[in-house]
Amino acid sequence: MNAEEARTQAPTLDLSNPALPLRPQPHYAALQRDERVARAPRTGSPVLVRYEDILYALRHPEIFSSEMESHLQLGTERPMIPQQIDPPRQTKFRKILDPHFSRRRMLELEPRLREHAAALIEGFASRGRCEFHEEFAVPFPCMVFLEQIGLPQEDLGLFLELKDAIIRPGGPPDQAARTRTEAGRQIYAYFDRALEARSRGAPGEDMLWSLLHARIDGVPISREEQLDICFLLLLAGLDTVTATLGCSVLYLAENPEQRRRLLESPELIHGAVEELLRWETPVMMIPRLVKRDTEIGGVPLEAGQIVILLLGAANLDAAEFPEPEQVDFARGRNRHLAFGGGPHRCLGSHLARFELRIALEELHRRIPDYHLDRSEPPRVSLGIREVKPLHLVFGTARA
Repeated sequence: MNAEEARTQAPTLDLSNPALPLRPQPHYAALQRDERVARAPRTGSPVLVRYEDILYALRHPEIFSSEMESHLQLGTERPMIPQQIDPPRQTKFRKILDPHFSRRRMLELEPRLREHAAALIEGFASRGRCEFHEEFAVPFPCMVFLEQIGLPQEDLGLFLELKDAIIRPGGPPDQAARTRTEAGRQIYAYFDRALEARSRGAPGEDMLWSLLHARIDGVPISREEQLDICFLLLLAGLDTVTATLGCSVLYLAENPEQRRRLLESPELIHGAVEELLRWETPVMMIPRLVKRDTEIGGVPLEAGQIVILLLGAANLDAAEFPEPEQVDFARGRNRHLAFGGGPHRCLGSHLARFELRIALEELHRRIPDYHLDRSEPPRVSLGIREVKPLHLVFGTARA
């Protein structure tokens, strides 16, 4: 089969389908019943849907590269570091950043994370209802991010505006591109000022201080490299955990029997975090650039093509997950790809896990029963599956 035949014969996945993000699992299952490689109907881009194939692509950046011109669509002037560069250069930056996101560091931060979560929940627990997205899913990871980076909490509103302008700019393509470009300029300018101010402050353990004194092969990293790291940390730190919290709590609100399992056996929360990451996979897909001609499952892929790795579909592959359609909080072996894999595996995966676990523990300790307010149904965005709004009413729902 040549590349043109592969494009015309492969099943399609409409990535703009508004029904896709709310209930993506049936769409994933339908794709996996057909071929190993689907395609996006508008662009014709290949879409990998099987666990084995996606894991292979993630582990071989020399073939499936993160270095692509698409970074220009996010308001950036250069690739974000380390996500949009490949080894060996990427590996050197990861060594600088990994200690800030290690399990040991997360254990040190856990008391503060728990304080933030408890304070937010206490703010609405007695009211009998909340809009979970705005009142918890957004502020909780953002407060943690600002504290870890070393930035003032009062700048949270500005960061949220800039993040949304980059990820969800709205409007026609030309207008969205202008919105992203302007937001990108503001992000660079903000962090340039913050780094300059931090350079005159006292030594500390925050990220800005670390970047100012980081070296690679004995050479200080440049201001542009510092800014490219900060740009990535802003987008990743303020959006993906918010989306994951929303997806997880939406699932638990709609499945009270599963929520009761957590109340009766709190030790299952660790497994619930992993299983909900697998089942919901808020970051549905990521792109890669094919660096040289290759093939997947007999389907040719050409150098220069953009390939979509459908992480959500990989996490429902029966070849890796027995009974993948069952949400099992006691699943024994759960090698999900919600955080990606290979050298580009999510830098903040340990932090995300701690935030998710603490959030579920503190929420169910204070509000054991909740359900959706059906008069204001939730909406879920494309791409990164942000649940907004997510109106919850506390107490057991009437039949």
